[in-house]
Order: sequence, then structure tokens, then C-alpha cells
Amino acid sequence: MEENLIIDISESNKGKEQIIINKNINLIFHIKEKIIPKCINKEILKYNSSHNHPENEYDVSLSIMKHKIKDGIEKSSIPFEYNSIKSQISRNLNKKLPSNVTTFAEIPSESEYYKTKRGENFMIFKNSNLIIFQSPFQAKLFREYNDDIFVDGTFFIAPKFSYQVFITRTYAKELDSFYTTSFAILKNKEQETYKMLFEKLKKNANTSAKTIFPNTNIKYCIWHYKKSLEIKKNKLCYNEVKNNNNIFIYYKAISNLPFINPEYIFDIYVIIKIKSIKNNYCQFLKFLEYFYKTYLIDYDMKIWNYYNNIEHITNNASESLNNYLNNLFPTKPSFYELIDKLNELEHLSYYDYQRKIRGIWKIKKRAINKANEISVLIERFKSIEAKLIDAKCDRNNIINLWFDCLTNLNNII
Repeated sequence: MEENLIIDISESNKGKEQIIINKNINLIFHIKEKIIPKCINKEILKYNSSHNHPENEYDVSLSIMKHKIKDGIEKSSIPFEYNSIKSQISRNLNKKLPSNVTTFAEIPSESEYYKTKRGENFMIFKNSNLIIFQSPFQAKLFREYNDDIFVDGTFFIAPKFSYQVFITRTYAKELDSFYTTSFAILKNKEQETYKMLFEKLKKNANTSAKTIFPNTNIKYCIWHYKKSLEIKKNKLCYNEVKNNNNIFIYYKAISNLPFINPEYIFDIYVIIKIKSIKNNYCQFLKFLEYFYKTYLIDYDMKIWNYYNNIEHITNNASESLNNYLNNLFPTKPSFYELIDKLNELEHLSYYDYQRKIRGIWKIKKRAINKANEISVLIERFKSIEAKLIDAKCDRNNIINLWFDCLTNLNNII
């Protein structure tokens, strides 16, 4: 392979740098800005330009280029050594995936694809309904960063014989970064399958959850909470909410309840319901009944209330990864195509973590977002509440305070 591999750097017709890998045919990698180390810059290293650029034929030692690329990458923030890039190119040229798996029963218990790029075990469990992938690195993250666990499933990249790809992620606060901690392919959506999944993750990480993780925050995604309310509102009372500003304010107040002190949520609900009865808001009362039965009776309020933890109010950490994976595959991937790509993502995540933990990559300061704005507002109202309590004010004063907070939230959300 090494003898036949020719690596050239040239310019495209648009004047942009590109790497050309020649092995009987031309394989072209277009180069994004700054991906070539600065030590190479505009030096001419070798242009063996059989790639439709006859006017740009140059000759310089190929070995100089190899050493300069290797030296430049090692000094740069790119998380790969030259040999890793060369090996990856070789693999991509020669990769021939095994025959496709067509049923869950055909998934092998052992495979070379069940190893990480670093030679560690990647597949940790398999039965007739479930196969789980978690590297030792991912298990370490799962064990050490379990204050917030983000989970989500995607159907689009699940192989045809399966139901879902289920992904867990975690947040490393000191690095301000999200990391994937496991991948699983599920045959069905039975509760026992999910239970088995988390039991095996617990065992592999040598830790424990609410049955599994006792200190973990299990939260309902705010976006899904608001979306479910919107769907029910559109079905039950769309015109009333649209045409009556008072009802619109009440509806927005209900949608923002997850952010306020849960001690006063039921009081505010009662106030809104009494006013709706008094004004004969018949359709909106049906919506309030739905909210009461679903979120005040069926669900534990702690699941959807973020009063004491506004840092992660959505499941975007998981959904953004799912969207990325969905875009990788225009059609459903084969079993081995999926595992191969998940393995590559694990490897990238590993190097990202190693670089950040060693201080080689600077941790970007996160921009102020909606969660920050909401948190500032809630802290201000917490402070006012504390003063009202110290002044021994009536409970109704505090209820009205948090109702005002809901109105203020309308300006942010």
C-alpha cells in the first residue's frame, strides 16, 4: 500500500487547496481553511498533477511533504497524527464491509467491528432484542458525569430489521462539552428492553440509576412539554386563544410553569381556572382539564419543573447528534455501515476529550442563550420571594409574584 500511495497537494479550478490521493485512480480531498498546517503554507512540495492541471506541474521531494505534514499536525490542534490520517485513507480505499445482516438473529456475537480504533472492546452486550456499544472511555464518562443523562432515540438510521438506535449522552461541565456515552440498537420498544439496556450500562460502568443513578436528574424536555401543550391547545381551544388576549396570557402562563417555584404552581392553576369559569372560557377549560390530569396528576411535577436546574432545559444535546447521524445516511444503513460510523464517532469523541482535558484545545466560552436569560430572571424573583417571606407577607403576595414572573417570561420565550 505504502509503495503505491502518492499524495499530492494542488489547487482546484476555484483556487482552493486540495489533497489528491492517487492509486491508479485520483481520490480527491478538498481542504477546508487552515486544515493544512501553517508550516506547509504556500511551499510547493509536490504536484504530480495528472489531475487536469497540466499548467501546474512541479517536482519536490514527496518525503519532505510527508515529514512537514506530520510535524505540522503534531504541533497543531488537529487531533490526529499523520500515521492516523494515512491509515484512515488506506482503510477508506480498501474498506470492504461484511455481508449485510438482515435479521436481529443474524447479528454475530463476535466481530472485528466490535473493537474501537484503539483495539478496545466496543460491544458490551447482545441478546435477541438488543445490542449495546460502549467503549471503556464512554463507560468512564457514563460513570463520572451522571448528574445529567441525556437520552434519545432515532428511527431513521436504525437498520431495517431493527426498531430504533438509542443514544445516551452526558455533559462534562468543566469542559463545557457533551459526549456520547453509549449506542444501542433495539429490536422493539418493550419496557423490558429499555430496562435491560440501562441495567447493562449500569453494570458496565460499575455504578448505580434511580434504580440506576440515584443522584441523576431525569427531566422532561421543555420543548416537548411546550409542543404537547400546543398540539392540545390547537385541538381544543385554538380560536379562543387566538382571539382573546386574556386567554392567550393564561395559556402562555401554563406553558411557562416549568420555570417557577413548584410550591405555587397549583395555586396559579386554580386562579387561572376560576377566572376562566367566571368568564365562560368553555374551550379553554377543556385545555385546563387536560393539563391538570396530565401534568398535575399523572406526571410527577419534579420531572417537568426546572426551577432549581435551568442549565439544560431541552434534549438538544441528543437531538442534535441524532440529526447529524440522520444526515450521514440518505437511506437506512446496513448493520456494519452503522457500526463502522459509530466507531469513528467514538474515536473522534475520545480525541476531543483528551485534547480538552490536557488543555491543548481551548474551551470556548458559551454564548448567552435563552436558558441564561431565564435563569437570571428566576434568580431575581427568588430573591424577591425571600424578602417577602422575611417580611412575613401573605402567601397570596408570593403567588402573585410568581404569576408576574410568568408574564415576564413571555418576553423571553
